[in-house]
Amino acid sequence: METDHLGPDYRAETIPLGRDAEGELVATLVERADNPPSGPAVLYVHGFVDYFFHPHVADFYRDRGFAFYAVDLRRSGRSLRPGQTPYFMSSIEEYYPELEQAVRRIRARHEKLVINAHSTGALAAAVWADSVRGRGLIHGMFLNSPFLALNAPPLTRAVGRVFSPLLGKLSPKMRVPVPLSGVNAISLHKDHHGEWDFSLDWKPVTGLPVHMGWLGGVVKAQAKVRRGLRIDVPILAAASTASYKEPGWSPQAQRADAVLDADVIAALAPRLGPDVTVVRIPDGMHDLALSGEAARTRLFKELGEWLDERF
Repeated sequence: METDHLGPDYRAETIPLGRDAEGELVATLVERADNPPSGPAVLYVHGFVDYFFHPHVADFYRDRGFAFYAVDLRRSGRSLRPGQTPYFMSSIEEYYPELEQAVRRIRARHEKLVINAHSTGALAAAVWADSVRGRGLIHGMFLNSPFLALNAPPLTRAVGRVFSPLLGKLSPKMRVPVPLSGVNAISLHKDHHGEWDFSLDWKPVTGLPVHMGWLGGVVKAQAKVRRGLRIDVPILAAASTASYKEPGWSPQAQRADAVLDADVIAALAPRLGPDVTVVRIPDGMHDLALSGEAARTRLFKELGEWLDERF
């Protein structure tokens, strides 16, 4: 364990995952230094072009008696190594080893575990949780704007579902011609329009290239959601009440989901399992926990009530 770059309140452990053509693969498990040795715990899983930089989320859980942990997945944030393609994967299942190792480390100390996952991390956590149902590894999930479908018109989504897995297999490092918008990131960072401080090396406001292998992996995981999962723990799925569709930035981008279609998230979330609660957050951004103060307050109220009811 080493002191994390967030400061002495956090520690970080490197989890080795072997090697591939780009070199050493690792994940990073971050934990609060003041975690209790037992009792319930939460594991935070980040999204695409993202990593854990949310101490206020950790504070929320610690104030409720939960030990707090976060994992930076392979090639992401703290786990990115020189020469690697940032955030690349070609199958959501590539994330299973670090999710399982992080969960096993936490469950060795804590009786119950809740997953708190965002966007692509929420998609990965959901399909992983479905694959381990019946094993008692986790006890609940909070999914923050889960990436359950491509943000595109229905016809474009249908075409993408057909061709992106094939192109991802044939040419995984081929770049998707539509670049990732930077609207969400510039709405967040304190040097632009936002209030948050994060590494622009790990989460650049200009975004990063989207590769066909990554897109194919996402689409295949989303197909599992459309067919229906049977996750056997309670799930709270949260989405904004609005989506931002404009190509450039405006103040409204800070009062809506500027990455995904929030209505589609809400419509698909019940397919995750038999016990899903869906909440909509007015003025919520894509990462609801980074929304404006009123939306954050509403989110944490809904999450707190759900935790009180279930745990």
